[in-house]
Amino acid sequence: MNIAEIEMQLADLVKQSFDSNEFPFKFLEIYNAPKATLTKLRSGTQNKGQLQSDVLWSRKLYFRCAPEGQVTATLDALRETKAAKSQKPRFLLVTDGREVAAYDTKIDDPQHFDFDKLNDRFDFFLPLAGIEKYEAVAENPADIKAAGRLAKLHDEIERHNPDWLVPEKRHPLNQFLTRILFCMFAEDTGSFPQDLFVRTISDFGGADGEHLQSLLKQLFDVMNVPDDRRGDLPAHIRAFPYVNGGLFADSTEVPVFNRRAKRMLVEAAQLDWREINPDIFGSMIQAVVDTEMRGDLGMHYTSVPNIMKVLQPLFLMSLEEEFERARGHREERSLLQKLLTRISKIRVFDPACGSGNFLIIAYRELRKLEMRIFQRLDEIGGGQTTWREQSGVKLSSFYGIELADFAAETTKLSLWIAEYQMNQRFKSLFGEAPKSFPLRDGGHIVCGNALRLDWLQVCPRPMKTVQKEKIFDLARVEKVHATEQVPDDEAETYVVGNPPYLGGKKLTPDQVNDMLAAGLSNMRQVDYVGCWFVKAVNYTIGSPTQFAFVATSSICQGEQVHLLWRYIFDRGHEIGFAYEPFKWSNNAANNAGVYCTIIGVRRSPDNLTKRLFASGYEKKVKSISPYLIEGAPIFVVPARKPINGLPEMCMGSNPVDGKHLVLSRSEFDRAVAADPGVERFLKRYMGGNDFIDGQQRYCIWIRDEEIEDALKHGFLAARIDACQKYRLTAGRDAKKAANRPHRFCYSTHEAAPAIICPNTSSSNRLFLPVGFVDDGVVINKEAFSIYDPPPFILGLMSSTMHRVWLAAAGGRIGDGFRYSVKLVYNNFPLPELSNADEQALEEASWQIIAAREAHAGKTIAWLYDPDTMPNNLHEAHRAVDEIIERLYIGRTFKSDSERLEHLFKLYAEMTTEKQREVALA
Repeated sequence: MNIAEIEMQLADLVKQSFDSNEFPFKFLEIYNAPKATLTKLRSGTQNKGQLQSDVLWSRKLYFRCAPEGQVTATLDALRETKAAKSQKPRFLLVTDGREVAAYDTKIDDPQHFDFDKLNDRFDFFLPLAGIEKYEAVAENPADIKAAGRLAKLHDEIERHNPDWLVPEKRHPLNQFLTRILFCMFAEDTGSFPQDLFVRTISDFGGADGEHLQSLLKQLFDVMNVPDDRRGDLPAHIRAFPYVNGGLFADSTEVPVFNRRAKRMLVEAAQLDWREINPDIFGSMIQAVVDTEMRGDLGMHYTSVPNIMKVLQPLFLMSLEEEFERARGHREERSLLQKLLTRISKIRVFDPACGSGNFLIIAYRELRKLEMRIFQRLDEIGGGQTTWREQSGVKLSSFYGIELADFAAETTKLSLWIAEYQMNQRFKSLFGEAPKSFPLRDGGHIVCGNALRLDWLQVCPRPMKTVQKEKIFDLARVEKVHATEQVPDDEAETYVVGNPPYLGGKKLTPDQVNDMLAAGLSNMRQVDYVGCWFVKAVNYTIGSPTQFAFVATSSICQGEQVHLLWRYIFDRGHEIGFAYEPFKWSNNAANNAGVYCTIIGVRRSPDNLTKRLFASGYEKKVKSISPYLIEGAPIFVVPARKPINGLPEMCMGSNPVDGKHLVLSRSEFDRAVAADPGVERFLKRYMGGNDFIDGQQRYCIWIRDEEIEDALKHGFLAARIDACQKYRLTAGRDAKKAANRPHRFCYSTHEAAPAIICPNTSSSNRLFLPVGFVDDGVVINKEAFSIYDPPPFILGLMSSTMHRVWLAAAGGRIGDGFRYSVKLVYNNFPLPELSNADEQALEEASWQIIAAREAHAGKTIAWLYDPDTMPNNLHEAHRAVDEIIERLYIGRTFKSDSERLEHLFKLYAEMTTEKQREVALA
């Protein structure tokens, strides 16, 4: 049962007369309690309640009916009962039929409300159905403000230094901005003395910025010189510490400043950079230095909330759970020490790291958890934990690959910044921290093409040093005075990231070659991001490594599913967690309008919890389908012919005419008014949008035997001549059809009535809008057609069952559905239909048409908009649904998830090897 249905059934329950004996069982049934459990609770064999009227399901729910007006007192008493403490129910629930008092024991959350508002609080009890509310991490709006100020500075520097616009100056400019950013971070995070940088550039940069070029050059140079080698430098220069670490190793150029550029630099430096997330640090530089990327920052920048959606279920939740299990345990100190060891052995690898967002957040979260463990050890050890208990989280445990040189370098800098910030937090908690400078070695960041590199060369298998052993015989093994490197089975490696996603038609030749190099020669229809999934699968074979990527949702829709995910599952992997598709968003000024998902993959089988995240809730499940629903890995394979006994469907006709054979309504009216004789050569022309929006278009339709008569009409002759000229200069197929310019290049039209099915449709509609057209309508390539169909087909295609199947097996375009003949229609699982079944469906289908016609002048778009859909049309569709769903299981389905589960099961039964061979023949 889905969340919406729980709310609706609770609404029905509170409308019923309150029965204290039946209420708890009906309540639990709504939240999917097993029937066997309800039977045992009713009989008392599993009911652990203290009073005879109590219902206590261990670790789930303790219900007690209260005397009228005594719900609060009854809840207080229930909390203190021996049964509540020993059976540990998640929820305590008390009601007198007028008021409700409830308590979530896990999160310490009491609730009090009127009984008739129980359905408004449906989400409070969702954990009973195995659905936890997922708390996303909030974003920091200061990030985009900082990026904006930096962009203004960049633009002013380029305006005042036109000689820096050449490609050769790109790297020096990137390096300059990186160093400026470092200085601003360093003074606000305590690594530099307070306001050292902004005070120095303000006081010594010149009123018009005329001294800034030489000043900044001196500052950058001195930060690469140890204190004891600085000689007789001015005090304001010597005040800057020795940084090293490669950041200031190269002497580089500094641009010329003017008054305006100086002001912008000072304004940027005056921001409180402690509020800026270091994870956006490099992304800011990317967007700032490449002005073309600014509008696409939302595509390239992965926000903190989206990063946490990857990291939390991948490994952070597991660490938190281990921390919570240790608290209060009699072996707590030992368990916490083991957890610290585990954290120290975690490695994070981002093979599309950009500017290091994922690596920085992962480093930060591991350090924060580690410090909480230190604090807890301090509490149970009587205050003995000190700063000397050094962090086990090292920058050297973080790996990345990035194509752009400046982004790769910035990742190292961003990791150092994150380390400074965490060291400052460490100092605030434990009194001391490692010195900020000089910098130590950072993460292992490689500049290169991740799809051409061997990932094992970048992030090798973890090893450890052990003492060698000499085997003398089966009973005698002794240590020897030597060591060796062996695989470290306790180490954990997690591959993460937000690789680029591009459809096949948008790929450059180099990216096509990338796909071939990554092993996708037989998966060319898969999105570019699929390369990272394939590389990750091959990287993790033979190791417990897990990976999780942000990806376009298209890899879990349509034809891509069986191509990509069968490869993954066949190599011993499974989906460990997944998010339903969501629209990409972050704090960027222009958010990317892309639908994405986040998928975690690991070796299978295992007994670890699998999680599905949807609409802000988390559901624990046994298995996750590549269609991102609960279920086994079943793959819908394109079928050339229907496997369900339905008549064949085809794509509409395509003129390839340069728009010379197609007329708008106004063009049609003018042509007929000027020459009535042309009307017999014109037909209605209809695509998906024409059908849905009620638009009228026409096309020139001339049979070969009519061409001589048609050319006598000047209007037609001119259009045909224009079409021929267009085809002669167009593509290969168009050229082939240039000698018959009066005809469509591709024609599937038949002189027969047809069903029209738009090839795209909004997912907001409750039903897929399809319709009948007469034999005088030419259906174009923006729709599919079934010629001379049995009328009951319209009912089948308009059903909720078909819409649910389309949503899973079809493709997507934005937030809409993309219909497919081979995947959706030909594979639609159907039970056997008798003549009587078809007759009942036919009658119900005509009722849908009648309901539409009752609203003359209204478009299909209006009729099927959920906000305006007429009741009679809705009822006509529901009548179709009831007929169809009883054919499947003898009753109506309870939810879309139940529908889909049944459809996939039936599909698996229908597609035996023999049937598949026939379908694909």
